[in-house]
Amino acid sequence: MKSDDSIGAPYGALDRLLHRIAFSSLDTQRMLGDIENRMFAGESVPVRRPVFVTSLPRAGTTILLEVLAALPEFASATYRHMPFVLAPVLWQRLSRGFRQAGRASERAHGDGIAFSLDSPEAFEEVLWKAFWPEHYRGGSIRPWARGADKAGFAPFFERHMAKIVAGTEGATRYLSKNNANIARLALIERLFPDASIVVPFRHPFAHVGSLMRQHERFSELHARDPFARRYMADLGHFEFGATLKPIAFAGRSPDAARASSPDFWLEYWCDAYEAVLASGASVLLVDHDELSARPGQLLPVLAERLDVTRPDLLASEAQRLQPRPPADPPAAPGPLIARAERVHNEMKARALRDIPVLEEN
Repeated sequence: MKSDDSIGAPYGALDRLLHRIAFSSLDTQRMLGDIENRMFAGESVPVRRPVFVTSLPRAGTTILLEVLAALPEFASATYRHMPFVLAPVLWQRLSRGFRQAGRASERAHGDGIAFSLDSPEAFEEVLWKAFWPEHYRGGSIRPWARGADKAGFAPFFERHMAKIVAGTEGATRYLSKNNANIARLALIERLFPDASIVVPFRHPFAHVGSLMRQHERFSELHARDPFARRYMADLGHFEFGATLKPIAFAGRSPDAARASSPDFWLEYWCDAYEAVLASGASVLLVDHDELSARPGQLLPVLAERLDVTRPDLLASEAQRLQPRPPADPPAAPGPLIARAERVHNEMKARALRDIPVLEEN
């Protein structure tokens, strides 16, 4: 079977057919998940202290996921859970006889990050789409309020996390990287009060440049490969390209037709992180620029805040983080530039920082 890595996963012709069948109806995915919950109710244990990594895309969420996933206590979904992502136990057992080797290749973003079938990747946005389809209607995604409720959602999500953890030997904690969770911080905190929510962020100038490049890259990909467009939409990846569906932070619905302009992305950056600061949720802000520049100093602090069992292993991942040069301001109006710098300064003021060292007398 010939693989195609252009969509962010090694998909050949048969894989694409299976994907179309699996995602023909989210009701089917949800039904399979319910069946699996009843079949394997005794094989999972309650998940304690999950970790949710979320932010705008290109903020360092993927590298942070990979760094944390290296710790044996964490379990995350992998590409092997595709395409029946809401029935991970059933699909793992059914697909065991024809699994491919985990060959690594560069992902579709062209950013040097390699992935394989065994790479961690949370596919839980499919779950949110299945239970909350009304939030995705129209040209933007409507954020979730802290008190939002949907019958059966919380126990389904809890069992889903438990099944992912049960499928990873030695794991006790669920690890998620889902950029769209930035639209529901307070709700996640209410549903999982013992969770840690980690929000990395970058300087807005470099971040906006990265967002624009990825939007252009995925627009070209979706134009030449309609399945790549469908793949991203099915998984709830509405961040770039023809599938772009921005989150309506503070009730403002950005016009995706303006996405070729730096104004669009800088406004979106400001809206997003102003919403994070105003969410009221107890999130752990991580300055990705500082983390990349001083991983040896900040990874131990992160280990302490997340209360990991092997902080030494987290510290050993420091080589994965590489500093990047600063970027020039985008061609945007002065007041918008000033707004972004103001938000960035407030984020930095609240971010993870070194543990003070007390000198002995």
